[in-house]
Amino acid sequence: MTEYVLTLSCPDRPGIVAAVSGLLAERGCNILESQQFSDRDSGTFFMRVQFAGLPDTDPDELRGSFAALGSELGLDWRLHDTAVKPRVLIMVSKFGHCLNDLLYRVRSGQLDIEVVAVVSNHPDMRPLTQSYGIDYHHLPVAKGGKAAQEAEVLTLVEHYNADLVVLARYMQILSDDFCAKLPGQVINIHHSFLPSFKGAKPYHQAHARGVKLIGATAHYVTADLDEGPIIEQEVARVDHSHSPEDLMAVGRDMECLALARAVRWQAEHRVVLNTDRTVVFR
Repeated sequence: MTEYVLTLSCPDRPGIVAAVSGLLAERGCNILESQQFSDRDSGTFFMRVQFAGLPDTDPDELRGSFAALGSELGLDWRLHDTAVKPRVLIMVSKFGHCLNDLLYRVRSGQLDIEVVAVVSNHPDMRPLTQSYGIDYHHLPVAKGGKAAQEAEVLTLVEHYNADLVVLARYMQILSDDFCAKLPGQVINIHHSFLPSFKGAKPYHQAHARGVKLIGATAHYVTADLDEGPIIEQEVARVDHSHSPEDLMAVGRDMECLALARAVRWQAEHRVVLNTDRTVVFR
């Protein structure tokens, strides 16, 4: 039996859960997991339903049924076949810890995605990437050539039919135009709780301020630098005995954890945008 995930958001009103579950029951589908959330501030309802269809369930017919229900209730909905792995293009610079962690999780079966290619503005991560049998594209950013380089990246996204772009410590600021072409399809990992300690040497800044907590934030990329909707955060307690190098080591682990969770939840269709925030059905 094919399994599907339905995600939706709409203006809140009575009867939404009944309408969705009734539609699935009429078609012989079995609900395996259902989660919902009503945002009282915005009056918006969010829902994620994972269900199994009958062997002869026609996905196009299902989509047609949800389209009709969507028109009636004002749903913004998506239907996903869980057997189809998201195709992910990873971008990285010279720090390879997040890239290595993601590739290992995929190989060990902890992360159900297909990494189609790795793109970098440096050649450093080529041996690691190719050891996993994955295509590596070195696209340096020449002075004044950011637009041309980003155009090449977008060509690769289209060529590989990538569903998601993951910035695994890619140390370049993406242009507004690039962000606009891939809304809700680019995830970044950032040191600290945004928007603290931007710019160079963030852990040195944290050490200089004597912080007691450091963190990592995985978020969607938007035109507002490091201000996109947050998907996941990780935190660790530190003290005066931690050197900047110690903080960097702790930070690398947190970045790996936060990014891996964010990518997994995105791959499992557990993240729904709520304007500048997210609803994450874990």
